[in-house]
Amino acid sequence: HPCNAVIITSDKCYDNVEWLWGYRENDHLGGKDVYSASKGAAELVFKSYFHSFFKDSPTKIASARAGNVIGGGDWARDRIVPDCMRAWSQKQPVEIRNPNATRPWQHVLEPLSGYLALAQNLAVRPEATHGQSFNFGPRSEYNHSVVQILGDMSKHWEFESPADSFKATGVTTFAESGLLKLNCDKALHALKWVPTFEYDQMIETVSSWYYRYYKGDENMYDVTVAQIDKYETEALRKGLAWTK
Repeated sequence: HPCNAVIITSDKCYDNVEWLWGYRENDHLGGKDVYSASKGAAELVFKSYFHSFFKDSPTKIASARAGNVIGGGDWARDRIVPDCMRAWSQKQPVEIRNPNATRPWQHVLEPLSGYLALAQNLAVRPEATHGQSFNFGPRSEYNHSVVQILGDMSKHWEFESPADSFKATGVTTFAESGLLKLNCDKALHALKWVPTFEYDQMIETVSSWYYRYYKGDENMYDVTVAQIDKYETEALRKGLAWTK
């Protein structure tokens, strides 16, 4: 039976050579660290399976690459936002390894809307998407350093100064990229997909979720659904193609 599958890997699948412009879907895969190599390998598996088994199949597949995703409900260790929120909930500064690292941060709902748009296009326009890979990320001007995003998020907490919200350790025991961003022109042209939130909306949405979790007595399911509604309303207001 026909079906559609979106294989999600990561922006870390690219061989990061620390250049200033965004990586395109046809740039080299791989990486110096084990995590990046594993994501590059996943993309190679996707490509080989497409050409070996799915090229002429009723099953339509595509891969999606995104990263630096933040949002309420993430509790993973050694991730900048969850680490911040755990520390800030106890009025403690968060320890960070590399304050000057630059990342194209995006709210989790952004790539999710892209994945759904890609799946829809696999169903209705497979000639443009079947066997293809797509980047999903924020606008190029939304690259911000760790210091900046911590400072902006800390404004929603009880710190007298953003400088009080973190301390840099300078301790890194593994290879870590200083700059990595994606070029998302392919998603724009093939899927008519663009991000919804502005930077300040993303910051407020993320910070608000965690603040309400730690400081209030609210039903976080309801809070989450309300944030999804807010995201969809903003996308509708902007008339984005995936809302139609």
